[in-house]
Amino acid sequence: MQKDQQGLALPGATPEAAALYCTALRAYNIYRGDPVGCLDAALEIAPDFHMAKVCKAHLHAVSSEPAAMAIARGLLDELKRADFDERAASHVRALDLLYTEGWHAAATALDIHNLRWPTDLLAVQTGHLIDFLRGSARNLRDRIARVLPQWSPDMPGYPVLLGMHAFGLEESGDYARAEDAGRRAVELEPLDGWAAHAVAHVMEMQGRAEEGIEWLHTTRSGWDGDDNFFKVHNWWHLAVFHMGLEQAQEALALYDARIRKDRSATALDLVDASALLWRLQLAGIDIGSRAAEAAEAWLQHADGRTYTFNDWHAFMSCLQAGWESEAVRLLKAVQRTAAGHGEAAEWARKAAVPLMEGFLAYWRKDDRKAVELLHPARYAASVFGGSHAQRDIIDLTLMKSALRGGMRDYAEALVCERLALKPHSPVNQRFLRLARAPRTALAQAA
Repeated sequence: MQKDQQGLALPGATPEAAALYCTALRAYNIYRGDPVGCLDAALEIAPDFHMAKVCKAHLHAVSSEPAAMAIARGLLDELKRADFDERAASHVRALDLLYTEGWHAAATALDIHNLRWPTDLLAVQTGHLIDFLRGSARNLRDRIARVLPQWSPDMPGYPVLLGMHAFGLEESGDYARAEDAGRRAVELEPLDGWAAHAVAHVMEMQGRAEEGIEWLHTTRSGWDGDDNFFKVHNWWHLAVFHMGLEQAQEALALYDARIRKDRSATALDLVDASALLWRLQLAGIDIGSRAAEAAEAWLQHADGRTYTFNDWHAFMSCLQAGWESEAVRLLKAVQRTAAGHGEAAEWARKAAVPLMEGFLAYWRKDDRKAVELLHPARYAASVFGGSHAQRDIIDLTLMKSALRGGMRDYAEALVCERLALKPHSPVNQRFLRLARAPRTALAQAA
């Protein structure tokens, strides 16, 4: 019987097919290479190697893109007609729940799966990504904490597990332990861009922009490369660090040279593009026609129902591109989803609709309405995914509306929140000066 890197059985695999599967799994672990190509090659050799098809379904399911998720659904339909072992059956049940009940149900099923198979890294990683997509900071941390004692540092994949734990610790606010775990993970596996990104998140949350820039440049050889799926997100983090130092032109240069260099059509990369352009425009930077390019790329993904965190970012790009009618069409699609039942409807009602309506009010310079909508929405926004760093765009937009609308008391209160977390931030210090300026000067400066 062939086995994977962690010693778990791979029924139906030949030695060559098993080697291809292990290559694919490692590519998934470090977001580098062509895991789908390896799995397709493995299935050509061994058509009854069901874990290869299971792994392929995992890769497509966590994409959050309608077309890719449809591919995963087709693979699951094929698998449900096959005979396979108990571990593969557990994978199929968990992924099928994503389509029948939603992300939360799939995450819980993978929790239970890893109680039985704690070294099943495929299940751990997909569960971790689902926790991110559903905004569960606690389970980003605890999913990994539950299985770590069953691993030893000499096991293949152990650094990847540490990197995931680092990110979960960071999203839970345990910054010192997160940084220690992330640095250790990168030391053990320099190619783990997720671990490097976890440390960058710590530095972003603590306002350590200069250190963040140095860290990403120091680790760049591990996460940057033509075959690295995660590189754009780390370039986005570098741009955000520059924005935190009020170096907007450096951030814009990174947008052109790195973030949109290859015109990627993947949703993960488009989220970064839309969010950075919005931040740049909030900072008063002329972004030219860049938003139209991003908005055009979003059209294949933004349907108002598959994953509304993506729809919100597509909505931003449509507004910035001057496509207000397309933005309103997308908002109406999300509103229809919100009127329905189930998990997607709940996420749309609690987060996507109020955020999109608030951003539209901001765009139309209806600052009172924007503040009224965005103030409560920021507390609910975690329900539909993203990180604390990504969702900070809500507070930045709220702050801009408060300043522009001359709401000095409210603006100063928001600045006090931000300064409590990042007292040395040049951006926050500038916000404080603006909030305390006379009302006429405040509106003019904003």
